[in-house]
Amino acid sequence: MNYEAEYKEKLITADEAAKLVKSGDWVQYGEFVMQPKDCDAALAKRKDELTDVKIRCTTMSWLPEVCKVDPERKHFVMNDWHFSATSRQLMDMNLCSYIPLTYHEAGLLYENHLEVDVSFQPVAPMDKNGFFNFSVSNSMASYSTKKAKILVVEVNKSAPVCLGGMEEGVHISDVDYIVESTTNPKLLNIPPAKPSEVDKKIADIIMGLMMDGACLQLGIGAMPNTVGALIAESDLKDLGVHTEMLVDSFVGMYEAGRITGKRKNIDVGKMVYTFAMGTDRLYEFIDHNPVCASYPVHYCNDPYVIAKNDNVVAINNALEVDLYGQVASEASAGRQISGTGGQLDFIFGAYHSKGGKPIIALSSTVKKSDGTLASRITPALSPGTIVTVPRSIAAYIVTEYGYVNLKGKSTWERAEGLINIAHPSFRDELIKAAEKAKIWLRTNKIA
Repeated sequence: MNYEAEYKEKLITADEAAKLVKSGDWVQYGEFVMQPKDCDAALAKRKDELTDVKIRCTTMSWLPEVCKVDPERKHFVMNDWHFSATSRQLMDMNLCSYIPLTYHEAGLLYENHLEVDVSFQPVAPMDKNGFFNFSVSNSMASYSTKKAKILVVEVNKSAPVCLGGMEEGVHISDVDYIVESTTNPKLLNIPPAKPSEVDKKIADIIMGLMMDGACLQLGIGAMPNTVGALIAESDLKDLGVHTEMLVDSFVGMYEAGRITGKRKNIDVGKMVYTFAMGTDRLYEFIDHNPVCASYPVHYCNDPYVIAKNDNVVAINNALEVDLYGQVASEASAGRQISGTGGQLDFIFGAYHSKGGKPIIALSSTVKKSDGTLASRITPALSPGTIVTVPRSIAAYIVTEYGYVNLKGKSTWERAEGLINIAHPSFRDELIKAAEKAKIWLRTNKIA
């Protein structure tokens, strides 16, 4: 096949691609650090010609031009599947809305419930076989490109090629138009957050729950990355990887010889992930690397796929846990902070893994804007705070004061265990709240 001839026939400019969008359309942008910046800029220039253009993206890693030019949201309506700092800032200005999502269900959502009129899909350059790779953001890309009435790929020569897995790219025969980026922007570098002393204490406790042959999932944040750094320096053997997000700490663990994947039951030897965010070190590591396997999220995050591996240790952060064991990780008092993401998927999947440990980790306190401390272990969730992991599914909760496994625990046992790992300054008032809620026994003891 002469793919080069077909490529030239479908090649258009970003301005021409923007003209494909009509008022009222649903437009798909990219995900995470793969964003269609040329097409976004071209679409923004058409502001005065368009109204009610609705856009979906995932965890925007830059400020879209369409948001800059439309501060009253009359022309473009931005929606995000998982909030970033940029999304939060836009939400505060009423310029971005959150889309609730149980991540592994994304494929069914696109198939059964969503419309995509135009997709601006970022990709790596076409290979000799006519395929454009979705690079570091497989996730939902195959769903939105299949559903799109008009599919435009925006080629970024800086994007690494991420091997599958499955459905890690799209063939030119399924592409309507091709836009070549004029800037080929380097992927955003997101260095690991610097861990606090509390993060280090929590990571040390989690290390005590690890075992040889564990299959790892690490969530976003300083503490999970600290666990990864400690693992790299440990003597743990034959670790596997089945994670939603691939981050720099996995590179460190692999290069230290901790990750082999030999004890996995599925995808043996492969580091499975659905998207990657980090630094150039990570992006260079995964480029054309057959040890890494990029999968769409319906496979990577399916709890029953996760559970096929033994000893899955899933480590995720939270904002707040109440005395009933409800975990809030995405919103607080009505303000969306991030999203459900894959936390629920992996906590559920890890529990059903033979020997698995589903872990929620959080510091016992948070500093408020006035400088005072507030407990992250709370009597009840405040109004507008969203439950990410229901109390019936929550298991290991870890703070710098220890851990408790809530599985099979009654309400009074949960209260006792959680107060035991709360900050000592708040334990008395938590006990009083538990007594008032009738989830406390006189025989309860606090360490």
